[in-house]
Amino acid sequence: MFLPSMVGLGFLFLYSQIVMNNVDVYGNNFSHSCKMIPFSGHHVIHPDHPRTRRSEVKPAAMVNKNGVKAEAATASGGGDVASGGVASGGGGAASGFSGTKIFTWFMVLALLGVWSSVAVVWLDLVDYDNVIGKLSAYDADGDGDFDVEDAKVLLGVKERPVSLVQKEAKEESAVEEQTEPIVEEVIQTTEGTEEEGQLPPNPSQEQQAPEGESPDAVGTTAKAEDATEESFEGKLAVEAGSFEAEAAVQVEERNAEDQPEDMLQYKAKKKKPKLLNTFEKTIKAEIDTAEKLRKKGKVEEAVRAFDTLVQQYPQSPRCRYGKALAEDDLAEKMRSNDMLQKALSTYKEASELPNATPDLIKATLKKRAERQQFLGRMRGALATLEKLVQIFPEDMALKNDLGVAHLLIGDNKSAKRVYEEVLAIAPSNGFAKVHYGFILKSENKIAESIPFLRDGLESGDPGTDDGRFYFHLGDALQRMGDDSAYKWYERGHQRGHFASVWQRSLYNVDGLKAQPWWTPKDTGYMDLIKTLERNWRTIRDEALSVMDKTTGLFVPEEENLREKGEWGQFTLWQQGKKAGESCHSVPKTCGLLERYTEATGCKRGQIKFSVMQPGTHVWPHTGPTNCRLRMHLGLVIPKTGCKIRCTNDTRAWEEGKVLIFDDSFEHEVWQDADSYRLIFIVDVWHPELTQYQRQTLSPI
Repeated sequence: MFLPSMVGLGFLFLYSQIVMNNVDVYGNNFSHSCKMIPFSGHHVIHPDHPRTRRSEVKPAAMVNKNGVKAEAATASGGGDVASGGVASGGGGAASGFSGTKIFTWFMVLALLGVWSSVAVVWLDLVDYDNVIGKLSAYDADGDGDFDVEDAKVLLGVKERPVSLVQKEAKEESAVEEQTEPIVEEVIQTTEGTEEEGQLPPNPSQEQQAPEGESPDAVGTTAKAEDATEESFEGKLAVEAGSFEAEAAVQVEERNAEDQPEDMLQYKAKKKKPKLLNTFEKTIKAEIDTAEKLRKKGKVEEAVRAFDTLVQQYPQSPRCRYGKALAEDDLAEKMRSNDMLQKALSTYKEASELPNATPDLIKATLKKRAERQQFLGRMRGALATLEKLVQIFPEDMALKNDLGVAHLLIGDNKSAKRVYEEVLAIAPSNGFAKVHYGFILKSENKIAESIPFLRDGLESGDPGTDDGRFYFHLGDALQRMGDDSAYKWYERGHQRGHFASVWQRSLYNVDGLKAQPWWTPKDTGYMDLIKTLERNWRTIRDEALSVMDKTTGLFVPEEENLREKGEWGQFTLWQQGKKAGESCHSVPKTCGLLERYTEATGCKRGQIKFSVMQPGTHVWPHTGPTNCRLRMHLGLVIPKTGCKIRCTNDTRAWEEGKVLIFDDSFEHEVWQDADSYRLIFIVDVWHPELTQYQRQTLSPI
């Protein structure tokens, strides 16, 4: 804004210097030849000065070479011709002509500068606010503008102020600490472990908030495609329920201090994606300004800023992608599925704009698939990932994600085909190996699954360092009679996936008392235990009345926990709710339990009858959570041949007596008697869980 003004002022300043130094613009130096005498406020030339005598000298007529007469100027100050007066006088005339031109141009340029400044200011020819706003994006020293000091910082000549670095660190930390949506997690498992052939949900250490505060846990559940409007408020589960939904990105989301060295090296090798096309590089400052708002958690302002950019540059994929990210963040803040749906639409628009860079297309569609899975729209996410793989057929990571998407909808066959394609191209791909091994184990191809699970874990590739893969590898080795299973359990424990080699549950609350066997007094549930033991015959008789196989009430165990034999169950309560009309068949038993909410309200447990036929062996296994204890009431127990081991302590049932153990510890069952064994299983909340935790923990 000041450049034209400065040009004009510069020339005026130069002119003023000419006057102040008394320089005769006609070529004569006044300081040596002119005496200035004050008179009535004016300056006059002294009559004795030679200048006053110049008019008394008559010029001599001269003829130049062209025959034209000219008056020869006398020497300045009356000097004679011989002393160079003609030459000097001629020089004076030339100087006068040149000086006049210089003075004229000085004045013209000065006036141009002044009037240009007036025009710029009054006609608003330049948007200086916008220019200054752009430059402020490069404010490196925190003084609110871009100046020489900022340039020094950016060039590395000067360090950034410590106060500014600390301020930005706090702002970034505040953004990262924003809580995830409060949702309810539904984990689809039953008695022992994850059902073979279906992906279990992603486990996490479930640190529950103190009573009165909101829990900080993102839930996961496998939902049907028509369940499209899951709530952020905690009424419905999201994230689609599988440990694979986030397996490909979980390494990126962990804090650096929690990442093993090999993962950090992998992360360091990743190249920064190129999200800007050629045009967008010219508006990078505007995009960065909006993005900075988003990263600082000012999501409403970020949405408005990106929306303005989209209106200004409707063909900019990066501006639209930024808007989608801001809407996504706002959806998290508002716990709004409607806003998240809007973000999904914007992601799609960004990916379909012309001139979108390949990296932006990839980032946009991956984010869209992830959020579709969050909403439980598994088939929509699958379609998005199929499109990604079609665009980037050489990207093995995208194919791995596609395999996960197939597993999420229970299509193991398609997932297996995808991972076979990946391993054919990249035989050492650890992510593909562990998932392929998991699928083989779900098909009961135990021996074949072991090398894939083992090699995949040993690869250290992102997405492989997961408790479930240690769990399934150890389980496969145990079933093959290989004691090296405990080496892998120990490694899983060292990596923080298991509480101990024996206690290998994956959905845990830290700090709960952990012991394999419990006494009635330890539990604090003496009233419930006494009720069960006093009424065991009533409970037994009702169970026997429904054991007729033709009624179909007892169903075979379907978790692939048996090595051999027959094992049937009849469930009354599951995940804290009555199982259909089951209680109509055993009304007295259900009536006895109604008032014991530690059992009927246990969302992470079951209440059921269990009958096991002779010749049955149940593999060593662990339950999914440390949040419950399991009670076994003996109803029909053969005198010999039936036993249960928990860790390295083996015990037997007694009719009318309750055995209590923590099934998150490894346990194993043998039924080698001559007749069936019938027990009543009652799961109860771990006694150290608070009432708030019991209300907010997700069901299993």
